[in-house]
Amino acid sequence: MAIVKPFRGLRPTKDIAKDLACLPYDVMNSEEAAQMAEGKDCSLLHITRAEIDCPAGTDVHSNEVYEKSVSNLKLWQEKGWLKQDSEAKFYIYAQTMDGRTQYGIVANAACEDYRTGVIKKHELTRPDKEEDRMILTRYTEANLEPVFFSYKAVPEIDAIVANIVKNEEAEYDFVAEDGFGHHFWPVNDAATNKELEELFATKVPSTYVADGHHRTAAAARIGDEFAAKNPNHTGDEEYNYFMAVHFPDDQLAIIDYNRVAKDLNGMTEVEFLAKLEETFTVECMGEETYKPAQLHEFSMYLDNKWYKLNAKEGTYDDKDPIGVLDVTILSNHVLDNLLDVKDLRTTTRVEFVGGIRGLGELKRRVDSGDMKVAFALYAVSMQQLIDIADTGNIMPPKTTWFEPKLRSGLLIHKLD
Repeated sequence: MAIVKPFRGLRPTKDIAKDLACLPYDVMNSEEAAQMAEGKDCSLLHITRAEIDCPAGTDVHSNEVYEKSVSNLKLWQEKGWLKQDSEAKFYIYAQTMDGRTQYGIVANAACEDYRTGVIKKHELTRPDKEEDRMILTRYTEANLEPVFFSYKAVPEIDAIVANIVKNEEAEYDFVAEDGFGHHFWPVNDAATNKELEELFATKVPSTYVADGHHRTAAAARIGDEFAAKNPNHTGDEEYNYFMAVHFPDDQLAIIDYNRVAKDLNGMTEVEFLAKLEETFTVECMGEETYKPAQLHEFSMYLDNKWYKLNAKEGTYDDKDPIGVLDVTILSNHVLDNLLDVKDLRTTTRVEFVGGIRGLGELKRRVDSGDMKVAFALYAVSMQQLIDIADTGNIMPPKTTWFEPKLRSGLLIHKLD
């Protein structure tokens, strides 16, 4: 069963939560971070992207930047912008997008669960990227940003969350610049915290990394690293845990993750369409944008026209967790067989476009001449993600896109 525990969160005062909270550090560059933090002296970006407070041109991976992060974190606490709760507790963090709200529980996940496979993953990680995410944690001795987890919904947990949300005023409640709503409740009742911990321990056999595989792996490695340095290690120390937001699976929706290709591998448009008809039924939809409506259906934008592609039987395997995926069909029968793109992790001929940007972004990339053809996919389901993780399989690169992104700064987990 999953170990999911309350902790003493370090968090902002109510009046500055909106200005202190920010997007994750790895979805922006230094210039964008500086723009986002402009006029917000308390923004967490001064800690997660501390190069914005260093002289122009400072290497973002230099000791100077990391030391500035540490000093800013200390300063934020001295100013009272961040205060630590006196008791360990769970926290409810809800996000609203397009009229739909999803309710997660912020808690400590166990590094041991990651090592033993209780925390399940569906993507590969790279040690170099893990290391990049470990450095700031080493310096600050804190999980500054949460990872995004899911679990199979438990009615008793849902009922507790619904009761708190209905009867208590949110501690933080704001709409961010991107139009997404963020709502936050600390669980202050000791009996409720105990009940939640017991429910996770008895009703949740596994949790699933939805978004943040590298950060999860990095957090587990940090726990090992800190343990190795502690001659009196017991296993109960805070560094044995890391911060994650746990969402029930039936509240999450995965957004499509689409592909654009730079060329047709030497083929003309007519030749490419003819090749596609060997494995797809191809229907020209004209200039009107077309979005896939079901599994194994794709839309393609080529030469100022949209096409509907339906995969023919034999190109997929609905009984196989990987073979059923539309990204597998596209990768095998189009990107590999026709365009000769063998490794999506290293190729420069194919790029990925998150569905949050809309199909208009695919059209724009092709019309600009930057790309030759675009493919839109039907979004993966949470059940497909869980099936893959449960069977120990790995999804192809860039398969899932979750929105909204978790806001950083509403909670920090200190490892000391």
